[in-house]
Amino acid sequence: MIYREAGQFKTTYRADQAVFPIPQDRVAMVLILLAAYVGIPLFASEYLFLAILIPFLILSMAAIGLNILVGYCGQLSLGTGGFMAVGAYAAYNLALRVPELNLLVVFLLAGGCAALVGGVFGIPSLRIKGFYLAVATLAAQFFLEWMFSRVGWFTNYTPSGSVAAPRLIIFGYVFRTPAEKYLLCLFLVTIAALAAKNLVRGRIGRSWMAIRDMDIAAEIIGIRPVQAKLSAFAVSSFMIGISGALWGFVHLGSWEPLAFDINRSFNLLFMVIIGGLGSILGCFLGAAFITMVPVFLNQLPTILGIPISTAMISHLEFMIFGALIVFFLIAEPHGLARLWAVGKQKLRLWPFPH
Repeated sequence: MIYREAGQFKTTYRADQAVFPIPQDRVAMVLILLAAYVGIPLFASEYLFLAILIPFLILSMAAIGLNILVGYCGQLSLGTGGFMAVGAYAAYNLALRVPELNLLVVFLLAGGCAALVGGVFGIPSLRIKGFYLAVATLAAQFFLEWMFSRVGWFTNYTPSGSVAAPRLIIFGYVFRTPAEKYLLCLFLVTIAALAAKNLVRGRIGRSWMAIRDMDIAAEIIGIRPVQAKLSAFAVSSFMIGISGALWGFVHLGSWEPLAFDINRSFNLLFMVIIGGLGSILGCFLGAAFITMVPVFLNQLPTILGIPISTAMISHLEFMIFGALIVFFLIAEPHGLARLWAVGKQKLRLWPFPH
């Protein structure tokens, strides 16, 4: 048993609408943030930062953006990797051609470019839905991947087609160590998660969820589908674009268009499905799961003492992801976030039967 909510009454609307209305939740969140901002940088190893924590944070931001579109607005998208590429290449060209810009401004402008592209490719959602919309966004993925591979201006006409990110300098401070890069990603992800949580709790978020549940009924009660759907595509692509810029600048350092191929889009969709549709917490749970499974599988031969080839490990990864997606779609469509909520509910009632 963690805590009980009995006797904790709200006396104002502001208290009732707080992000964390229960004092124990606020204390737990403060402790988690202290551990993330202070504890982990002091004790984590360089491998933990580079292989697990930094990819986990960046993919969590991308999953939050995708969950806004798929989980909250109900618009299926398979073009997430392409929108990440827009953010990465927009940030690269802005930093290259306007070097006096602050890097935080570069990331925000890169997210804005991704939002514009996402809004353009979101226009078909006004007429089509479901699998037809998924095919339209899949076309966006292939088009963007082709464009960054064939149009030399985006890569500054490099013969190999790969680009290298400049040094991470923000307000004159150079981010050199993995711990410093981790803290930069953690700060941006914290802001993104807080902004997404407040968006989905407000008027815009309610319009997204009304469109998701029944778009005809939403239009009848006064919600404009054009505004709701395009705003969901724009906000989603904005966060995905920033995550793409972070993926290129912080995690990869140098990249080519294949770094944002269709597999990246599928991985992010798997995170949202496994973590939980329509849940900010589920984005972090899904990203943690998708990030940790390959690391665990790579260590499996050492743990079991059985030689397993790299190709076999890759196949096992796809098999496990596929089996888990089928399991969650059948047994628990709301993913790990729902399992966490059920577990907390059982702890509240313990030791009494429900």
